[in-house]
Amino acid sequence: MKVGFVSLGCGKNLIDTEVAIGMFKDHQYIIENNPAEAEIIVINTCGFIDTAKEEAINTILEMAEYKKKKCKYLIAMGCLVQRYYKELIKALPEVDLFIKLDEYDKLWEKIDNLIKRKIVINKTKNSEIPMLEQVDFMNRVVTTGKDYAYLKIGEGCSNRCTYCAIPGIRGPFISRKKEDILHEANMLTKQGFTEIIVIAQDTTKYGIDIYGEPKLAELIEEITHIKGIKWVRFLYSYPEGITEELIDLVAKNEKVAKYFDIPIQHISDKVLKRMNRKTTKKQIESLLERIRKQIPDVVLRTSLMVGFPGETNEDFEELKDFVKTAKFDKLGTFMYSKEEGTPAAKLPEQIHGNTKKSRYNQIMQIQQNVSKQNLEKRLGKTCEVLIENVSFDKKYYIGRTMQDVPEIDGVVYVKNTSEKNLLHKYINAKIIGVNDYDLIAEVEKGRR
Repeated sequence: MKVGFVSLGCGKNLIDTEVAIGMFKDHQYIIENNPAEAEIIVINTCGFIDTAKEEAINTILEMAEYKKKKCKYLIAMGCLVQRYYKELIKALPEVDLFIKLDEYDKLWEKIDNLIKRKIVINKTKNSEIPMLEQVDFMNRVVTTGKDYAYLKIGEGCSNRCTYCAIPGIRGPFISRKKEDILHEANMLTKQGFTEIIVIAQDTTKYGIDIYGEPKLAELIEEITHIKGIKWVRFLYSYPEGITEELIDLVAKNEKVAKYFDIPIQHISDKVLKRMNRKTTKKQIESLLERIRKQIPDVVLRTSLMVGFPGETNEDFEELKDFVKTAKFDKLGTFMYSKEEGTPAAKLPEQIHGNTKKSRYNQIMQIQQNVSKQNLEKRLGKTCEVLIENVSFDKKYYIGRTMQDVPEIDGVVYVKNTSEKNLLHKYINAKIIGVNDYDLIAEVEKGRR
């Protein structure tokens, strides 16, 4: 039978999808990219915020239309299913099987029961999340192309920010054993992947639960020793967990991207406290100063939230001023989403939607100018670029520098003047132009 997949949400979710694809391949199913030709369609959902939930529901309904054609079985799994299991069973009879996160250790058993015995098994007992050691990461089928792969080092989150539903969906942070992670990293490099993206909800928590102390820097150092690895990066690092050891590693190890993704959410101490964040404005500013002092060419990315309950005009002006002066290289902004079951949903002084939208637009406009200014500083400089694609008109190769996360950050358009095929190669390119978020370059003569 032919199986089609739709994966929504973050890179951590994508890894779960890749594990499921691997299971189907191991059982001799054919992976089909065209849903119109698939006899089984599997949707891995995200349930983090309202827009993600809406996208997941719409995708399920869209895929359900294919049951009028070749599709025989529609399967939904992931965060939305974990969070709204009972409601979804009632609301979406089009779905033949819902699989919660705490059932991933029985993932294939449930699928096999559905397909071979035609029995829908939806009654399960709640169990602990996650079940990392029961999941077969070694047989996952990486879907991100030929160059990079995500490497999940932990599951869940223990930070308990008042706006966030993730601890309720995926449970507290649990680290994978270091030997298992390194084994998987070796497997990925043997498959030809040269860039490893270490990922968890908060990578700085890695190791604390099983080794009694943070082990992220040590883990990444060991990953860089694996033959065949060219670049290693880590996402995401909460400010309070960034150690001097980690900063030192990024500064000195040439294989580790000079890149920190530090989700700070806000800069007003009052708002940070209501969010149950663990840092203050002073601590955040001090951290950014330390990182930039030790790593002059570092790229800093952050995520911010506007419209959190009780965010006053004064709080927002403070945030705007900070964005102007901090000059993050990359910055993403979210409008606060009132998530049921979270403490923030019960807070007074909820912000009107139009106000949230206005604040979002203002922050992004400021950052657009900041980003362009930062990129202009790179004019005339040479950087290493991983070529991943080619433009439709074949005039440009499209690639990334070590300081760009795939699918999130900008790209480098390299003029295609070479007679050689540069796809999936690392080249040296000189920056000759910029726009708001991307770079334009040419292959540096004599260097490739």
